[in-house]
Amino acid sequence: MTAPDSDPPVPCACRRVADRMARLRGPDGCPWDREQTHRSLIPYLIEETYETIDAVESGDPAALRDELGDVVWQVVFHAQLAAERGEFTLDDVFTRCAEKMERRHPHVFDPQAKRPLTSGEVSANWEEIKRRERGGDELQGDLTARGPTGLPALARAQDVQRRAARVGFDWSHREGVLAKLDEELAEFRQAAEGGDLRRVSAELGDLLFTLVNLARAFEVDPETALRGSTRRFASRFAHMERAAGRPLAGMSAEALDRLWRAAKAAELASDQPA
Repeated sequence: MTAPDSDPPVPCACRRVADRMARLRGPDGCPWDREQTHRSLIPYLIEETYETIDAVESGDPAALRDELGDVVWQVVFHAQLAAERGEFTLDDVFTRCAEKMERRHPHVFDPQAKRPLTSGEVSANWEEIKRRERGGDELQGDLTARGPTGLPALARAQDVQRRAARVGFDWSHREGVLAKLDEELAEFRQAAEGGDLRRVSAELGDLLFTLVNLARAFEVDPETALRGSTRRFASRFAHMERAAGRPLAGMSAEALDRLWRAAKAAELASDQPA
């Protein structure tokens, strides 16, 4: 008696995604996907990452689910390209990731490790483990050169400052950063009055760099803070356009200011508890 035929096992979702990618890159796959390289995919990886951030800030779980899937697709795409060249596979990516997280969380995965740790101790331990993974002490002059240079400017400044802070090169009090901000603002004003655009650009950069230091001093992420301000500005501007009932171009400065103040007042009123 022969056993009845059974359906083939259903692959896990992650394997299904990997199989779809392999098919798209195959001889009978998609021409566009087959043309891509690690470098050509960079804009899409950046775009999907920022769309995921938008989904997080929207508070919409369905949007976040979908955007995370798009980020995963980019990871799978890069792993497929590497696998085709015999460099590494998607399984290698996940294996190395798991090993790294286990290694950097000894307080969780190593039964001999000290526990429990505070959040600050965990962070310091993480950085020390990373330093050992790189082969020991960081060379003088190399500390701030490490890290991804392709970060957005605010994030890159924050990363460089954090690396310098690890060796004690940092402000001990917030008041020192505030004083430095006043100093940089005065230097920017002086440069602006002089009219030298190269110096204006340099002093403006110093001012922005100091603002990132200020954000760190108050434990605020500057990228998130600026995104929030931009979002609020866009919301207020949209309120102005609706309230005006006509194109804003051509309106007087006084009329625009009244609309702006009304938009801010409406925003504040909407934030008040009912």
